Amino acid sequence: MSGSYTRSASASFTITDARYVGGRVGADLRLLHNLYGKPDLDRIEDYAEEVAILLNRGFLDTVDYGFRDTSTNTWKFRLRYKATASGQLTDSRPGSFPDPVDLTGYGFHSSLTYSSTFWLLTSSEQAGIKETLPVSRTTGTAPSAALSGTTTMGHSYARNGAGVSRDIYVAH
Repeated sequence: MSGSYTRSASASFTITDARYVGGRVGADLRLLHNLYGKPDLDRIEDYAEEVAILLNRGFLDTVDYGFRDTSTNTWKFRLRYKATASGQLTDSRPGSFPDPVDLTGYGFHSSLTYSSTFWLLTSSEQAGIKETLPVSRTTGTAPSAALSGTTTMGHSYARNGAGVSRDIYVAH
């Protein structure tokens, strides 16, 4: 669970900005719910707030939401959001998903990785951050991509020089 995240471009990136970006992620998740019935609507605000808190503090590397084959721990459909403070992101409209995919029999799953900044904290500081989050996560092995699939990139959500880039993976 490691990654890199540079936080130089956005001294003015506030929790309000982070919640705006988290709201865009939440809009994608509501569309996912409308198309596939998951994630549960009552969890979407928690996921959006988790993104906002971690993004604002520079502790988010990536977060994935999607549907996986539990027997092989591989993604069938995945939305991946990668934190960035490059200042080069554009703010896209939520949505723009590929054509619907048959996800019958696949379970909803979410996986998160923390930034290198998070891993520089003491274990008690890390635990304190995790306690403030609305989503309780367990340690485990993140699903991998299947042997064949398509990744679509080029979508991002940003405000004041920081945000997330999104890619969509669909297994064949």
